[in-house]
Amino acid sequence: MVNQAPQDDYDDENLARQKEIEDWLPITSSRNAKWWYSAFHNVTAMVGAGVLGLPYAMSQLGWGPGVAVLVLSWVITLYTLWQMVEMHEMVPGKRFDRYHELGQHAFGEKLGLYIVVPQQLIVEIGVCIVYMVTGGQSLKKFHELVCEDCKPIKLTYFIMIFASVHFVLSHLPNFNSISGVSLAAAVMSLSYSTIAWAASTSKGVREDVEYGYKAKSTAGTVFNFFSGLGDVAFAYAGHNVVLEIQATIPSTPEKPSKGPMWRGVIVAYIVVALCYFPVALVGYYIFGNSVEDNLLISLKKPAWLIATANIFVVIHVIGSYQIYAMPVFDMMETLLVKKLNFRPTTILRFCVRSFYVAATMFLGMTFPFFGGLLAFFGGFAFAPTTYFLPCIIWLAIYKPRKYSLSWWANWVCIVFGIFLMVLSPIGGLRTIVIQAKEYQFYS
Repeated sequence: MVNQAPQDDYDDENLARQKEIEDWLPITSSRNAKWWYSAFHNVTAMVGAGVLGLPYAMSQLGWGPGVAVLVLSWVITLYTLWQMVEMHEMVPGKRFDRYHELGQHAFGEKLGLYIVVPQQLIVEIGVCIVYMVTGGQSLKKFHELVCEDCKPIKLTYFIMIFASVHFVLSHLPNFNSISGVSLAAAVMSLSYSTIAWAASTSKGVREDVEYGYKAKSTAGTVFNFFSGLGDVAFAYAGHNVVLEIQATIPSTPEKPSKGPMWRGVIVAYIVVALCYFPVALVGYYIFGNSVEDNLLISLKKPAWLIATANIFVVIHVIGSYQIYAMPVFDMMETLLVKKLNFRPTTILRFCVRSFYVAATMFLGMTFPFFGGLLAFFGGFAFAPTTYFLPCIIWLAIYKPRKYSLSWWANWVCIVFGIFLMVLSPIGGLRTIVIQAKEYQFYS
């Protein structure tokens, strides 16, 4: 019994240190979010700049398959999101605050990390890079519309201007502290989606509109079809940050966090439908297969309205970038503080986050061929984390009866998700190869 006391002291110290770290890390430090926080965080995470590419994806898929894939994706992703919300607190007294913690619970400590973390990082860093480019492009478009006689400025500089905002915003400590930014972003996404389809409607259907496939060869049509699938997969990709958002909601055994979270998710999904379906269907109906891969580019006039929409896109992308960067900050800070025993200080946080923003900015400036990157990343990492990883975890943990409804539902999602994962990067890669031929670095 003599050695018991020092051991207890050590355990207490260890627990105290763990608690100090948890209170410092961005995801677990603040747990007083309201249900409507989860609504606008989810809208901001899900409605990406991808929504403006939906009419183009429709033109590659055609009316029938296009509508089918849009609706199917909406239903499947809502189902997998429900699964994640349910699984957040399935072990009494424990909360899975991060996607990889859920993966570790399902597949074991090591394997869970290896399955989830690489995919989650590809998604989150991929989104941040793509949003750097989107932000830069929208600023550039705004500049061209507002000041037609100005000397054109390179996209590279606009990406730098966009990144400068993040060098400031990324030092906000946790999810609840960015809720203001996120709310603004969610409102903006609804606004520019509405501008996009309303302005299209007021234009009226073009006289020479065509709805057939644009590619001359069969191979071209097939590849474009795959690429279109990737664009749709990318549009529904908010699942990577769902558990992290739910972690900010308070929870007691009487009132678990899944109640308010689910309410927020339903509101978010209604908003998503209001953004996606009108834009995709109206945009394709008005412009047919000549629609650009960004709907705002097809709408040249009225200039002031399109300029406004572009600024809305910029504000929204600022919010989305923060939402997707937060889990990455959390992983980097966890690694430094828990594994490499750094002290949890403000200076450490400042260095880590500034480095991350600089890295994504640099990559965005180097590879700005936007559309192809979306389809490529979309299939590769979005499809698994959004469409079928939750289902696999659900099957692994709950083990539903063979051929029961739950069993069938999960397997349908898994098959559809794998189908997306395999096909869409093929189309995306081809787009990148074609665009990269004419591309000069830092032009």
